[in-house]
Amino acid sequence: MNIPDIPNNHALAVLLITVLALYLFRREDIPLETSSLAVIAILAVMFAVFPFSVDGVHFEPSALFFGFGHEALVTVCSLMIIGHGIVRTGALEPIGRYLAKLWKISPALSLLITLVLAGTLSAFINNTPVVVLLLPILISVSLRTKTDSSPMLLPMGLATLVGGMATTIGTSTNLLVVSIAKNMGAAEFGLFDFAQPALIAAVVAIAYLWIIAPKLLPSRSPSMPDTSPRIFSAYLNINEESTSNEKTITEIIALTDGQLKIESIQRGPENRNIVPLPDTVLVVGDRLKVHDYPDRLKEYETVLGATLFSGQHKVDEDHPLKAEKQILAEIVIVAGSGIEGRTLQEANFINKHAITVVALHRAGKAMEIGRNGIGKTRLKIGDVLLVQGEIEQIAALKEKPGLLVIDGAESLPQTSKAPIALGTLLAVVVSSALGILPIEISSVCGVLILLLTKCLDWQEASSALSTQVILIVAASLALGSAMMMTGGAEYIAQVFVAVSYGLPPGGVLASLMLLLAILTNIVSNNAAAVIGTPIAISVASQLNLSPEPFILAVLFGANLSYATPMAYKTNLLVMNAGGYKFSDFMRIGIPLILLMWVTLSLLLSWMYL
Repeated sequence: MNIPDIPNNHALAVLLITVLALYLFRREDIPLETSSLAVIAILAVMFAVFPFSVDGVHFEPSALFFGFGHEALVTVCSLMIIGHGIVRTGALEPIGRYLAKLWKISPALSLLITLVLAGTLSAFINNTPVVVLLLPILISVSLRTKTDSSPMLLPMGLATLVGGMATTIGTSTNLLVVSIAKNMGAAEFGLFDFAQPALIAAVVAIAYLWIIAPKLLPSRSPSMPDTSPRIFSAYLNINEESTSNEKTITEIIALTDGQLKIESIQRGPENRNIVPLPDTVLVVGDRLKVHDYPDRLKEYETVLGATLFSGQHKVDEDHPLKAEKQILAEIVIVAGSGIEGRTLQEANFINKHAITVVALHRAGKAMEIGRNGIGKTRLKIGDVLLVQGEIEQIAALKEKPGLLVIDGAESLPQTSKAPIALGTLLAVVVSSALGILPIEISSVCGVLILLLTKCLDWQEASSALSTQVILIVAASLALGSAMMMTGGAEYIAQVFVAVSYGLPPGGVLASLMLLLAILTNIVSNNAAAVIGTPIAISVASQLNLSPEPFILAVLFGANLSYATPMAYKTNLLVMNAGGYKFSDFMRIGIPLILLMWVTLSLLLSWMYL
């Protein structure tokens, strides 16, 4: 086994920056956008301060910014907008409606059809809209039939990841790997060029998710097991004995440590409403309308020496608190909601929608924060807000673009523009598959059609874009370019070949795929793919073999994001909606990773080596 020579200083620096990037991408306290921008900035400054030349050609630091105009990024952004248009116009509504009916007839067959449907749709549009479409349907079925949702949600979410491997546009990871391979002159893949091994492996995966996975999953309660309201409106009646009598609003709020929030004051025989200004003095007979948890309402009653009323009756065992027309619902934070990365206060979310936020769930459980702290907590994709409001208010929320509302109802949007959106997606796919237009051009034309036909407006189109995706793609492309230019990728490839010395080519290929499968469950799958692609090309060069199977090993390996909830954003959506634990993903995901790894390694060796 020959140990390769140490590479040049620039290559070593790039490798260290790569390690730093992988560390930053794992940090939850640093936004992924910030980490990505930091990687680009560090690389650019390094090559500007310490110039690098190879074979007499100077490497321009400005070339690191080409990722922002790269065809892969243009395609990713265009397909994100088209996917948003599909959901926004309700083009998938008929599928959802028939699927919901089928679940009532045959749950076992319905689960199989759901898995196949989820995988098929994800081969052509981003899997996030697919999960957003299917989650409310499956939870609705669970609530209405009083069955456990655990065997449905996680297999459905993983099926979308399996289906995304089948085409070059199935995931942003696929597009990046294919684009980098093309730029480096290693290989050029068409839309369906690797569909055959992906589909064979998908059959194995779907069978596992349908027959075995549901039996491995324990029963889990969704984050909203109780559908009764949590917050109640009531009245605090000021008596002669009340300690709050003749005190100002400011003074009585201070008695409750700032917790009391008074909506209005009813005064006199006519019960006329008075605005609760800070210097308003309370008198005997005043009724303070308040809105809070039952235990807090009772606490206010004691602290203020007031009497708690619900309507016209004093609150007691015979007359408990009531919340008329109030229901609970869950709002899942998804890409394009406009509030990811912001606080509820910054988005003015509560006042805008006239609802009450009761709790915030993250990583499958309620966060330990005070109620007043919910509005100041910066939200992440996958977070779940437990909200309370009137039926009409919750229904209005469903009409808002970018909000995934789960309350057990099956209603889905549908507009007259749905056929146009569906036809546009079909035209984009067909024109690319037949070689009429490259995917980056056909997808941009598709976005233009959606805008011209008013399927989307510019605000909706921009909300579909993710700053996180844009920056991680640009940073990954810059890192990959620097690794290839400095020889860092070639050095890692030499080490990899030396370590796997004695293995046949199929063994080296399988080892590379396994390495990427482990990496993608720890860091961003896009970062793993773009770091792995130059290494795969160099490994093939070291072995004097065609680069295609090794590039596909990276592509497939980087898509095996099954074992951790943070490996892919839809995993987080499913985790919170279904109340799953981290261990559930490992219990289901690790066997699926091993199953797919073995299947795809054998298929690639058989078809390409």
